[in-house]
Amino acid sequence: MTAVLKIYEPFRAFIETIGSMVLLFWRSLVAAVTPPYNYGPELVDQFLFALRVGWMPMIIASLAFTYGPAGIELGDFLNYVGAIDRLGGLFVLVVVRELAPFICALVMAGVAGTAMTADLGARKIREELDALMVLGVDPIKSLVVPRFLSLMLLTPLFSIYALLFGLLGGILVTLSNGAQVGPYLATFIAQATTIEFLAMLIKSTLFGAMIAIVCCYKGLTAAGGAEGVGRAVNQAVVLAFIGIGSIDYVFTQTLLATNPILNTPR
Repeated sequence: MTAVLKIYEPFRAFIETIGSMVLLFWRSLVAAVTPPYNYGPELVDQFLFALRVGWMPMIIASLAFTYGPAGIELGDFLNYVGAIDRLGGLFVLVVVRELAPFICALVMAGVAGTAMTADLGARKIREELDALMVLGVDPIKSLVVPRFLSLMLLTPLFSIYALLFGLLGGILVTLSNGAQVGPYLATFIAQATTIEFLAMLIKSTLFGAMIAIVCCYKGLTAAGGAEGVGRAVNQAVVLAFIGIGSIDYVFTQTLLATNPILNTPR
């Protein structure tokens, strides 16, 4: 019985946490569309903050992932079989479908998301959130909604930049294999589709919404002083990464099921 309880209690706590996050997501959506819309200045501040702290890590990560493991392995294989000119077509699958939104989500979770959790957690520990509610200010509308909307707006923008620098990583791979850039760009443009580009933007937006909700929830529920804030940040990152993997799997399977043409080699 004790062993069963040891397994059941963490599972129950995890399910309760997911349910609370879903509730926070719904309350944030309602608060975002319900007047008054007085969260504009905070939305701009959060958007600029996430943009300022995330653009450089995003660029470095995009180049590292595309030119590094993916690019080098693909380039060596295609060069071995004499088809290095097909690298652009493969980069459509690697970068547009997966790496661009995935890298963007990792950067947002690791940089902006952790900052959100630490900020809200510190406010929670200092009882500032309780003071806001006493004054009649809704913490969700004034604090969560701006962070929620800022990441939803910024992640698609970052995914476009990740795509551009991923394309640059492919150019570097092409040059390092002694091939011409022209065939690489030609096959990339020829193989890319509007559906995949739109799917990249939608997936990135979902990533941003999920990261904001997870990190804000962990910040709002932080307890135990400074140590509790650090623990909340760690938990937020882990849950955000789990959410990224889950959304990526479900979204990709849905995309391929509803667009069978994407399964056809091009």
